[in-house]
Amino acid sequence: MSLSHAEKLTSSTASKPTPFSAASITHHQNHEGSPDPRLGFSRAYSVSLSPHLIYARSNLVPALVSSKVYRQLEFLAVGSWWIYQPQEIRPQGVSEKGVNQGPPGQNTSLRRIPASREDVCADKSIDLRSTRSLMKALKLAADADAYLTTVNEHGNQSFPSFLASEYKIGPKLQAPLQSLTLSSAPPSKTTVGHAIPQLHKHLTSIGIFGPGFGAVTPKWGGLAEIAQVACRAGAVGGGVYVLNKGIESIDGPVQTPALPTIVEETGRLLSTVKLQGGDEVKARWIIGTPSTLRHCSDKDSEQHTVFAEVTHVTAIVSSSLTSLFPPPSEGSPPPGSIVVVLPPGTIGLPMSLDLADVPLVYLIIHSSDTGECPEGQTIIYTSTTLSHPSSSQFLFSAIKTFLSAVPNEPTAPDLLWTLAYTQHHSLPSPSSNPKPQQSSNVDSEDIERGPHCGIIRLQHLSPSLALDDNVLKDVRAVWERITLDDGDARGAFMQFEDRVGFGGEDDEDAS
Repeated sequence: MSLSHAEKLTSSTASKPTPFSAASITHHQNHEGSPDPRLGFSRAYSVSLSPHLIYARSNLVPALVSSKVYRQLEFLAVGSWWIYQPQEIRPQGVSEKGVNQGPPGQNTSLRRIPASREDVCADKSIDLRSTRSLMKALKLAADADAYLTTVNEHGNQSFPSFLASEYKIGPKLQAPLQSLTLSSAPPSKTTVGHAIPQLHKHLTSIGIFGPGFGAVTPKWGGLAEIAQVACRAGAVGGGVYVLNKGIESIDGPVQTPALPTIVEETGRLLSTVKLQGGDEVKARWIIGTPSTLRHCSDKDSEQHTVFAEVTHVTAIVSSSLTSLFPPPSEGSPPPGSIVVVLPPGTIGLPMSLDLADVPLVYLIIHSSDTGECPEGQTIIYTSTTLSHPSSSQFLFSAIKTFLSAVPNEPTAPDLLWTLAYTQHHSLPSPSSNPKPQQSSNVDSEDIERGPHCGIIRLQHLSPSLALDDNVLKDVRAVWERITLDDGDARGAFMQFEDRVGFGGEDDEDAS
């Protein structure tokens, strides 16, 4: 979104049902009490609502290749992972050597997280005994057979207790490993069933696209850029997409005399979908999320769904934060984003909160190389599943705490503009023992349930910070159901031939 589009978001959340609520924008003032002139014009920014990391092992990557869509996309490396640790709580076994100090007079530090086994071995700030323990844990997570066995045996155990009992890793040294799990739950509630598969994906992704990093971020606006390119691919292939046309009502299914052949061949009646603005379309299949299909929800479906609220804060910062964007290793490309983690206890909390209920705070920071902000600035994306009236203030506190600890900046980074909002997610009910390779969140009960036939409900995008593999698994499950009687289409999921006008030689000739 441009900044003006973000302004429209804040007004639309109050006037019509959307997955977003409580949106607000703040234009921060300079020291003279007037709007900061360093904030650029509206279209100089491309703020993302989905700044997810994409691991090299994500199932989206081969789909982008087989569909030829990758030709229209640019990706940038996710660089270093940093953890904020005040000096007084630095883990036992971690020395001051190699730790980046904050600005003069600040008793704070940002420490680079050793995000691979090679990093752990090379990090001289970790003593030998701690290095051995961390190496054993990472070796388990990287082993394809061992990690599955561990998940089956310890899936419901909390990750901190597992590290303590199996590897004698104490609470303070657990923070870097906990950071790599990207868990939105408090550490004590993060299970082995979540943490070990996430660590496995992180570790096995490193080196696939280049040395020293394992994840990328799309240029020009995160996952929204992938959605836009996918829409273009669909249009070139004969599809039609219309923006900003929600569903007002669904009637049917009804027999349509004008289309007897379609009904006869498929055995499926058609529903009439009335769109915003008065247009009507006939549909054999209607696919959407609970928010887009709210007109045809049913109580039975809602019983199998968990609703979660995630508070987000997006901030434009006046500095490029250059010291935090080094290449992660020799030969690595310049990173376009980094990850900063603030553990529980490093940020001031509202009085009513128990520290044990507080998750880690992740800051996903994008440089101007992403095309999302002007040169010399950065954009910080952060979110929390913490359910509290002061959740957004908690995130603002996290951002300010981080900015106060940024080293080697000629002037202190300032906030120029911030967007705060709440996003509502529908998630499948969690299983008692999570499996790392479940097939899909869409089962047969999600298809053709309710008063209308041919309606399929997908879950909202997961609040995870990395793109969830279940997104594409769900899409494939729906595609397989729709193409059930089409033998030619079966087995060709996301495999497109070269199309004139989309990424092939004809594009180059035309240009």
